[in-house]
Amino acid sequence: MSAPSNLPGICQTSLMKAMRPKLFKALCDPNRIAIVATLATKSDPSRVSDIAQGCGIDFSGVSRHLKILREAGLLSAVRKGRTVSYQLESEHLVDTLEGLTAALKQCQRQTSKY
Repeated sequence: MSAPSNLPGICQTSLMKAMRPKLFKALCDPNRIAIVATLATKSDPSRVSDIAQGCGIDFSGVSRHLKILREAGLLSAVRKGRTVSYQLESEHLVDTLEGLTAALKQCQRQTSKY
């Protein structure tokens, strides 16, 4: 028995709902992955200078990467006076990955029916 012709469209729709292109694009840079990994080990928000030191990236580079990660919803920022500290929004990342996993599993289940 062959799969119905609309099955790829159904899977594509399901995957598109789960995808967060801005998030995945933000994670496609080794420096940003290093920043995410550094922040994942911290329980409290970290200052830009601390992140730069932990990642071995210059201050201006870290600031640029932090902006991209924040715009993708991966980081939150807290300002105290002139100091900005960043924290990983791990729940956002986990929710996105779990949603993508569920969408892929749903596509597989639909395909196995045919």
